[in-house]
Amino acid sequence: MIELQMKSGREKSLERRHPWIFSGAILGADGEPANGDVVDVVSGRGDWLGRGLYSATSQIAVRILTFDRAEMIDASFFQRRLEAAWRRREGRWDPKERNAVRWVHGEGDGLPGLVVDRYADVVSIQVQTAGMDRWKDAIADAIAALAPGCAVYERSDTGMRVLEGLEEVSGPLRGVLPEEDVVVRANGVDWAVDVAGGHKTGCYLDQVDNWALVGAQAKGRRVLDTFCFHGGFALACLRGGAEHVLALDSSQDALEGLEADLARNALAEAPCERLCADVFTALRGFRDRRMSFDLVILDPPKFADSKGHVDKACRAYKDINLLAFKLLNPGGLLATFSCSGAVTPELFQKVVADAALDAKRDARMLARYTQAPDHPVSLACPEGLYLKGLLLSV
Repeated sequence: MIELQMKSGREKSLERRHPWIFSGAILGADGEPANGDVVDVVSGRGDWLGRGLYSATSQIAVRILTFDRAEMIDASFFQRRLEAAWRRREGRWDPKERNAVRWVHGEGDGLPGLVVDRYADVVSIQVQTAGMDRWKDAIADAIAALAPGCAVYERSDTGMRVLEGLEEVSGPLRGVLPEEDVVVRANGVDWAVDVAGGHKTGCYLDQVDNWALVGAQAKGRRVLDTFCFHGGFALACLRGGAEHVLALDSSQDALEGLEADLARNALAEAPCERLCADVFTALRGFRDRRMSFDLVILDPPKFADSKGHVDKACRAYKDINLLAFKLLNPGGLLATFSCSGAVTPELFQKVVADAALDAKRDARMLARYTQAPDHPVSLACPEGLYLKGLLLSV
């Protein structure tokens, strides 16, 4: 096995079990590793540090899989890691009440570069790195063995693979994907997941718990749910007794999905208005028409893919939060989120505070939100904590 030697002094993060090694920290190698190879990593003194998967084209040159020298990277390794990840989740929810779960959350489950979501009897996987791509068949076999009867579908159509020198791919790996969308349940709400064509692996599961938490605040309130996608917050607010919900998204397909989910949850006659429009433009229009709401939800897509995009992202976050503050009635609530990992919780809070100041609104924090517990974060790799949210009263 090829050894990569780190530059002197650059091994400290690895000694603290952070799994990433950047290309600039590598002094050299005793061979020519190919993209996706398993490699050993040693310190400048030659001490063994870890074993991981090599990326020839990414800034993250190695993602460590094990800090145990006796543990080999083979098919049984992935079987054990997948089984351990499922055990961490098993028993946390009644499968009859919740059957949509993130099974593997990358570094949080010791499998960097891999995401696995289970939607009822379909398991959707996203393979993000060259090294993990080498083991795709072994991973699919392990999933099929651990979840017998489930179809395994690949949704590796992410731009991250381009950075790894890989093509974007999507398609069945094991079993047959149902012709109809998969209907899943969580928090008493049913919704349809388009595994083959939906966002990410089919939908977003990181906000599942927050849907219920925010929905519990909606009783008797007029709600604006922006970037609503398939309406997780909108459905929860209606179940929570909202007086009226305006669901806003730029995707007509998403809003049609929400319409179907309203009927699926016996809410077809509920006071839910749906508007297809650019959110920024619509918010400015609401402000100009002096519209107002009692609860505004901001759940935008990722505005910053990297640290280089943080300044631009913060301007966008400030813009939408400023507009939201201006739309809130006295005593109203703002539930605002950021899923940009490069934007820290402290920075996000500062941006929102600046927006409140410019809007001349006195805001108080009632709660903080984060990603659901099936999206665990390794203490050694805090970058895995990407979703942050605030519940504010004005």
